[in-house]
Amino acid sequence: MSDKIKFEIEFVIQSSPQLLYQYLSTPSGLSEWFADNVNSRGEVFSFIWDGSEEQAKLLKKKNDDFVRFSWEENEDDSFFEMRIIVDEITKDVSLFITDFAEEDETEESKMLWENQVSDLKQVLGSK
Repeated sequence: MSDKIKFEIEFVIQSSPQLLYQYLSTPSGLSEWFADNVNSRGEVFSFIWDGSEEQAKLLKKKNDDFVRFSWEENEDDSFFEMRIIVDEITKDVSLFITDFAEEDETEESKMLWENQVSDLKQVLGSK
């Protein structure tokens, strides 16, 4: 395991868990907000940004709950996970992100997620 630090951030999303899950788990959904283009072959997803391509393996998923990926170039146990949490009382839907970054890149990674999730909210028509 390298010296990557695990971090978690939460975003309130005005969406049904079922709709949100489609944007987290399918290549077409991820292409709408996470990357310029996304393709998949089985468990391997190709994320394309500005002409460069990154491969990630789908490690785990549960319908309407979460997806967990690991970047192919990782030489450690790090992953990124997008989990949908529904408050039992208010029924508010939150997107809970778990990711890993080098200590000096943690804030930058959080900002990147904030920008990505802002795009997701726009696609969903959420505030």
